[in-house]
Amino acid sequence: MRWRTPLRTSTVTRRVAHEPLRRGGAWRGGEYFVARPATARGVLRHMEINSLSKKLLFNTVRVDTELEDGSAGSGTAFVVSHAHVRGNHTFIVTNRHLVENVRRGGLVFTQKRGGRPLIGQRFELHIDDFPHAWFLHPDPETDLAIIPMRPLEQAAREQGLELYYHVIDTCLVPDAAALHVLDALEEVLFVGYPSGVWDQVNLMPILRRGTTATPMMLDFEGRPEFLIDAAVYPGSSGSPVFIYQPDTLRPRQILRRKFLFAGVIAAVFFREEANHVVPAPVPANDAGVVVGSEMIDLGLVIKAQAVIDIINAYLGKWAE
Repeated sequence: MRWRTPLRTSTVTRRVAHEPLRRGGAWRGGEYFVARPATARGVLRHMEINSLSKKLLFNTVRVDTELEDGSAGSGTAFVVSHAHVRGNHTFIVTNRHLVENVRRGGLVFTQKRGGRPLIGQRFELHIDDFPHAWFLHPDPETDLAIIPMRPLEQAAREQGLELYYHVIDTCLVPDAAALHVLDALEEVLFVGYPSGVWDQVNLMPILRRGTTATPMMLDFEGRPEFLIDAAVYPGSSGSPVFIYQPDTLRPRQILRRKFLFAGVIAAVFFREEANHVVPAPVPANDAGVVVGSEMIDLGLVIKAQAVIDIINAYLGKWAE
């Protein structure tokens, strides 16, 4: 292994965990316009959504983009519900680097009928002016972007279709007291489309597991982020991360939830043969990975409070 060679110095480079998608609403005076809501196809399957882990399969939405150089990419987004003084609001959340600087993009959903998912029945919503359709976090260093669900569902209804998804409620975001109850090492689950891999027939994302690599109660390098020890790849951008807490391991009077919404994957770490550490964006697809670089199974996660912050910023600017 090259990093053990005494004649060379190995370093770790952080890169944005990004893999953008494929075609193309736009923001105009606070309104979002959808053009060309898209195709439906697939093979019908049946699944009873009767457990928390099954619901996780429908938290995420696949993002497909076409980059400026014409190459295709994919990434992960997810659906969040947030209670606000203006009422409950539902948004899709992803990384801003996934939606910026792309020619066009779209979101892939599973259809719904009679309150049940039509497994394998695809609805791909192409969004005009894709990069400008998203509301970006007011802090440019926070790699998050959101889009409201309501106009997307309206676009589906205009096609005579309904979208099936399960929301992540922001009430699952741990507050300061809950963070301090967490141990330094916690088991994590995350959902997404690593390296673009997914079940294309059934439209299912990939479930993966790992552990925290830095304590969640601390801000990694002074930013509201933490690390996970897990196999994170391009395409995992925007994946929601959950802390799994078995009931038997948590005092009931302190914490009762099995799952906490911990954050959003935004970057991976690479080891490169160099003599210093440099953060750099991960390419939109695996073809752009620099030869000689090596992923070291560490992912950077933006803490979930930032999702609440960007939603509140949106609601403070645009009244739906």
